[in-house]
Amino acid sequence: MGENGKMSGVAEIISTPHPAPADRKPCILLVEDDAEISRMLVEVLSENGFTALSVTSATEMEASMAAATVDLVVLDIMLPGEDGLSICRRLRAASPIPIIMLTARGADVDRIVGLEIGADDYVTKPFNSRELIARIRALLRRAQGGHDGSRLRARPLVFCGWRIDLATRQLCNPEDVQVAMTTVEFDLLVVLCQNPGRILSRDQLIELTHGRLAGPLERSIDVHISRIRQKIEPDPRDPTFIKTVRLGGYIFTPLVSEA
Repeated sequence: MGENGKMSGVAEIISTPHPAPADRKPCILLVEDDAEISRMLVEVLSENGFTALSVTSATEMEASMAAATVDLVVLDIMLPGEDGLSICRRLRAASPIPIIMLTARGADVDRIVGLEIGADDYVTKPFNSRELIARIRALLRRAQGGHDGSRLRARPLVFCGWRIDLATRQLCNPEDVQVAMTTVEFDLLVVLCQNPGRILSRDQLIELTHGRLAGPLERSIDVHISRIRQKIEPDPRDPTFIKTVRLGGYIFTPLVSEA
């Protein structure tokens, strides 16, 4: 049971996202109470090869997710009743489903809060619809592990008893218990493990995890790194696996091998 007794309901209707069959369009659930924005985004999503569902509240969202297989959620922060940040927190506790936050707030702190509670990316209103579509496609590719099969052939990475399965996109701790990761967190950890002992700047991390999409601000990388540390470090307050290099970026210190 979670916040306000709602967690179990969300957990029952969400499962780990899997690659969509070739003949099924990815389903995007838009949670937005602005009717004009909703109509525009549904049209744009449909024109770009997606199945688009539009709801205005947490209650309608849960009903839609119970009735359909949703591949990604576009979630507005300012909603009637339960706000987007609370919804995001509940979704992330139940599933690694990709989440893009929509926010009209310009302050960095509001965007960072969304990332801290588990959103994969955010877009600030007013936004370019092409940019949103590009971010959705990039996030879906990463969530599904790409389409070239290279990850399916890649061997798992191991460090200090931890195991990263690139094919299933799962992280297991030394007790062989799966640890939940968002799409961006997983990609960042993989990049760090693939470059042990190498200082990676924030720009390099953005490029290596997003390709040509330099989406989040540099500070967003710090938020994601902090969340990864909370999950893998023996003492997150004194990290030894992922160390910060002043004016440089981050360096992954453990020895990494293939299983």
